[in-house]
Amino acid sequence: MTTAARTKETGPERAAVKARRAHGERTRQAILEAAVDVASEEGLEGLTIGRLASQLSMSKSGLFAHFGSKEELQLATVEAARGVFVREVVRPAFESPKGLARLWSLCEVWLAYVRGEVFRGGCYFAAAAAEFDGRPGAVRDRVAAIMKEWLVVLRRSVEEAQGEGQLDPSADAAQLAFEFNALELGANWAFQLHGDRQAFARARAAMLIGRCRSKPRPISPFAAPRPVSRPSAEPNVGRAISRSSGPSPARSRRSHSRR
Repeated sequence: MTTAARTKETGPERAAVKARRAHGERTRQAILEAAVDVASEEGLEGLTIGRLASQLSMSKSGLFAHFGSKEELQLATVEAARGVFVREVVRPAFESPKGLARLWSLCEVWLAYVRGEVFRGGCYFAAAAAEFDGRPGAVRDRVAAIMKEWLVVLRRSVEEAQGEGQLDPSADAAQLAFEFNALELGANWAFQLHGDRQAFARARAAMLIGRCRSKPRPISPFAAPRPVSRPSAEPNVGRAISRSSGPSPARSRRSHSRR
């Protein structure tokens, strides 16, 4: 048999394999979209192959072929939720230039993400962290790593703003990132538990506290440099923020258009 003949025989087979893979990927994405919705409101423990199979009108064996165990399904759901978070929060915020503008945008877009109910149950990872923080295992480890990623993004944005001379260089970048994150999570909690939409304005205001006191002072070339004053007793979240205002609040988008 010639090479050309073999090519003619394998061409349709390859096309069929490619079509099956594409169909399988679409099915997997549909499963994960449903899984993210369920887990957002009921937690990752609320995910079962039986429930998703019923919801999607699939056989259990068909769904099981995509996820060999409940833990694999949970981990894949966490990754899918991370993809939504990156698309809805991180990428839009990173359109702002490095420095204070990006830091402010990260915080504004995060608040808009919760306020706009991108996930029906609020911040997906706040809920997942509360569910798994005391349960060692692969799911807890992945949720913890993703939460840490966000803190690192905030810290690096603080450091970039300090490098641009927009924030007090003596401020502890990790501490400021921790405080911003705590305020975000507090707003999420108040909104989810009490339906308090004012929580977002309160969080935003708290992030701005102390901004007028923290702008680096120009140093006269004829005077000895003086250390930048820094409150020692007040845990002001915004103590390192300069007088320059951040970007306007980002508009939220719902997750029903998730990929």
